Amino acid sequence: MFLGDTMTAFASQGITLKIESGSGVAKNITAISLGAITEITSNSHGLAVGDVVTFASIGGTTDLNGQSAMVIAKETNTFFVAIDSSAYSAYTSGGTATPATYTTIGEVVDFSGPGGQAAVIDVTNLASTRKEKLMGLPDEGQFTFNLHLDPADTGQLAAKASRDAQTELGYQLTLTDTGATVLTWDAYCLAFNIVGGVDKQVTASITLEITGEVSWA
Repeated sequence: MFLGDTMTAFASQGITLKIESGSGVAKNITAISLGAITEITSNSHGLAVGDVVTFASIGGTTDLNGQSAMVIAKETNTFFVAIDSSAYSAYTSGGTATPATYTTIGEVVDFSGPGGQAAVIDVTNLASTRKEKLMGLPDEGQFTFNLHLDPADTGQLAAKASRDAQTELGYQLTLTDTGATVLTWDAYCLAFNIVGGVDKQVTASITLEITGEVSWA
């Protein structure tokens, strides 16, 4: 780069896609600070930005129990989640935050998404002089990706198994920008299509239907 260049583009090479594969060790909660962003105190929690945790057994701030959220920032003994807890009851005692574990889906060669769009609601009436519209609920749409088929790859097998079982699982895409942005979402695997041909490697095309929001951190 030359002096004065401000390019912030980054390469696709090195991006990783992971699929939820289980649960890690529960982190004990000792305090919660309520607000537009919720701060959780858990000594030496070891969590990373992009981790998804599920809350349970919390006293006082019981509204958090059963909720899952992505860690958007962290310090040694605290971490932050994008849950607006302003109206929740004060914390009293106990509770755990259990992180999901993820397995890398190997041999991915390209991807598209997340994307989607909101529906358009037509509210035009007889007094209207132009079309009048409202924005419907945002739909995150689909995430599609292609890969070189590896029947021994744990991540690929997990995606196929989730399609067969019609199971909703979490997915995590880690970019290669300076801050290593992490996107996390839940989805159903709609399609796992294998493609082959003369003098070609066997590939697979996978389609995920995203449910809920896509979190960025």
